[in-house]
Amino acid sequence: MNSLLLAAGSAVLFLLAYHTYGKFLARRLFRLDPERACPSRVCEDGVDYVPTPRPVLFGHHFTSIAGTGPVVGPAIAIIWGWVPALLWILLGSIFMGAVQDMGALVVSLRNRGRSIGDMAADLISHRVRLLFLIIIFFELWIVVAIFGMVMALVFEMYPQAVIPVWLQIPIAVWLGRRIRRRGVSRRLATVAAVAAMYLTMVLGAAFPVEMPALAGLDPVGVWVVVLLIYAYAASTLPVQTLLQPRDYINAQQLFVAMGLLALGLLIARPEMAAPAMNLSPEGAPPLWPMLFVVVACGAVSGFHALVSSGTTAKQCDSEASALAIGFGSMLTEGMLAVLVLISCGAGLAMGLQIGGESFTGAAAFAQQYAGWAQASGLGANVSAFVQGGSNMVRSLGIPAGFTLTIMGVFVVSFAATTLDTATRLQRYVVAELAGALRVPTLGRKHPATLIAVGSALLLAFHQGGGKGALTLWPLFGSVNQLLAGLALLVITVYLARRRAPLHYTLIPMLFMITMTGWAMLINLEEMAASGSWILLGIGVSILVLEVWMVVETVWVLKTVAWRRTRDPAGTPPP
Repeated sequence: MNSLLLAAGSAVLFLLAYHTYGKFLARRLFRLDPERACPSRVCEDGVDYVPTPRPVLFGHHFTSIAGTGPVVGPAIAIIWGWVPALLWILLGSIFMGAVQDMGALVVSLRNRGRSIGDMAADLISHRVRLLFLIIIFFELWIVVAIFGMVMALVFEMYPQAVIPVWLQIPIAVWLGRRIRRRGVSRRLATVAAVAAMYLTMVLGAAFPVEMPALAGLDPVGVWVVVLLIYAYAASTLPVQTLLQPRDYINAQQLFVAMGLLALGLLIARPEMAAPAMNLSPEGAPPLWPMLFVVVACGAVSGFHALVSSGTTAKQCDSEASALAIGFGSMLTEGMLAVLVLISCGAGLAMGLQIGGESFTGAAAFAQQYAGWAQASGLGANVSAFVQGGSNMVRSLGIPAGFTLTIMGVFVVSFAATTLDTATRLQRYVVAELAGALRVPTLGRKHPATLIAVGSALLLAFHQGGGKGALTLWPLFGSVNQLLAGLALLVITVYLARRRAPLHYTLIPMLFMITMTGWAMLINLEEMAASGSWILLGIGVSILVLEVWMVVETVWVLKTVAWRRTRDPAGTPPP
């Protein structure tokens, strides 16, 4: 199968979905109203609640939700064949991921920018709110630790990415100040900032930076400490100082990189070397239900609901923007997942060097994906995409060393924006939990951030060397997708209370909760067999919380349905 046809067909399908299903949901289901006052204006504080133009906020939202999920997920899932992975990316993005993301954003916009966990108190019950916030805390705890470790690992693998990624910070701060000035062209400032970022990549390729071992820590451990200290500082600054401009400029840089991938694909037009179907790869878990957990952010992700209702809703300047930012960003991420799938399934076949030997075609794919043990490793996933993507970009005549730098920065930049946003979100969640548990001191900005970063640091180092978070990677996908099902559950209750049609969110919710619950049981069985007691304890705790929350929510839904039957002409709440 020609990879160019796959990419073009996927792009057309996503465009059609946006202009048909997306606009239908915006108009008929959520009834977006551009005249409704947004929290960014009603609660404006210059720190978290800041009205933000749609293009800038799209950049923040897209880069925050993308992370390395749509890179790692499809890079693993292709071991079962590119057909099942592609189908789930397309269908999941359109009918589940984009619906959840837009729904969470809309509900938060109509509730003073509160997180979807906090809103569960009003929509369901205070007890469910506490259960949901604890689940969210677990999710973000894992996310902050893992993405700090991901960045550290990629810095170790691709030291040429270090200088460009750190120089993004002063470039972003400069851009943020320029954009906020009156009379300054945002377009010209953006072009200048993107050009500066690509110049830093030239510098990075010429001067790779390798972190030495320090204080008994290996280089990865040192990077984890440095990155979490940075995350603390970044998450306590006003959003318009660093978070907004960095995410915005990262989005532009990442769109350029995606464009280079697309152009390389257009020039090279490689055939898919990966098998269309491979239902029993060596050592792999069953495709059903694990595919729906492994692809993760490439199709649907609970973390997206946290971003939508956590930082994005506090910055959105118009309810009408929820379609482009919520629905549109998810489809853009779906397209990124398709490009990753093609990079691993076709780009990798253009050339792979292992141990001094060169492989091409199906032999290259078979070498990289010889079995589940090789394919599921984080380093193997990242290198499969970076190498495959680099091969396609190199067809444009760009030197091989520079293409590796571009792809390395591409991966780290996504992880960096997710780390920044996840740390800020965890601060919000700690503050909400502190309020629920009546410990207001812990809810203040710096104590809450210290808990967010300190707990992630302990998790990353629980096995020493800063790589402890790697042991939680198998659990991350299950918890993340489970959270997506629970977010859809809350959105469904919101729609039920408004007397709106439920099947647009109810069917995806039932599917996600069933698949993730099933996958969680498989993971728990493997954890028990391998003696991974920390993973087992966290997994069992989350599963119990999920079941408890679902039971209480079903009871509320039955009560709401009974009231609708008794009073079909009742007036829905705003």
